[in-house]
Amino acid sequence: MVSSQVAWASGSQNTFLRTTDGGASWMAGRVGVADQLDFRDVEAFSADTALLLSAGQPARVYRTDDGGESWTECYEDPSPTSFFDAMDFWDDQHGIAFSDPVHGAPHLIETDDGGKNWRVISVNALPRTEEKEAGFAASGTCLAVAGDQHVWIGTGGAVARVFCSADRGQSWSVQSTPLLSGGPSKGVFSVAFFDDEIGIVAGGDFLEPEGMGANIALTRDGGNHWKLVPDSGLSGFRSCVAYVPGTNGRIVVAVGTSGTDVSFDGGETWKSTGDVGYNAVSFSSRDGAGFAVGAEGRLARFVPVADLD
Repeated sequence: MVSSQVAWASGSQNTFLRTTDGGASWMAGRVGVADQLDFRDVEAFSADTALLLSAGQPARVYRTDDGGESWTECYEDPSPTSFFDAMDFWDDQHGIAFSDPVHGAPHLIETDDGGKNWRVISVNALPRTEEKEAGFAASGTCLAVAGDQHVWIGTGGAVARVFCSADRGQSWSVQSTPLLSGGPSKGVFSVAFFDDEIGIVAGGDFLEPEGMGANIALTRDGGNHWKLVPDSGLSGFRSCVAYVPGTNGRIVVAVGTSGTDVSFDGGETWKSTGDVGYNAVSFSSRDGAGFAVGAEGRLARFVPVADLD
């Protein structure tokens, strides 16, 4: 999400979408490669420049500088077991991307030139993963960055944990969360941070989309400790959670296949806004506008908070 006028979305079968008129119309295109790629994350810098990250094999990153008319392959991961889940950027040059574990640890790559070139972060910097612990490529938000240095990764499966780094991934700690875990469909699906300290994780069990179990937790110390939000009113499994810019961390939106919930108190309590399913939601830091995307090309535009006054 670039602004109230410019947004990009990604999808399966090599597909991407772009709008430059606030969602009134969308340009649909495909990256011109033979492989059937599933783009689970897109990082947009402007109406012309964006990156696409493919999940599964082949694991690749593509960049366009002409609004999607052409794409350059910037990275292909050589590991046969890599499965990229998400990427995020601190600024338009420095970014990081996360894959499911390779050789018993999260697999990370980084860039300092806007995604034109990538390098692998040494596995020696990373804590080991548990058996059957991995990330979820459901919304491209199981990885989040904040400030100039901080990055967090949420995992699921056997355990529901958050990996935390304060130096752009060069060293890490890992903390347990109280979210549902213990199965391949359970865990942390989405991570969001308002600043270096205040954050939220969302998830649950995607095989039980209306399950109102342990699917939301908050931190006030940068991810070192997580507090489950009990009886929150969150109306089901949620694959993506995001703070609305310009609201001082008070307004948070969570979406999933069973609907959307909104919080007006930083995630302590929630209110359902409907049962239409979405997979991901993103907001522009420039003006607070946002879009949600779902199955079969479903798109919804959120009204900026300022327009509600």
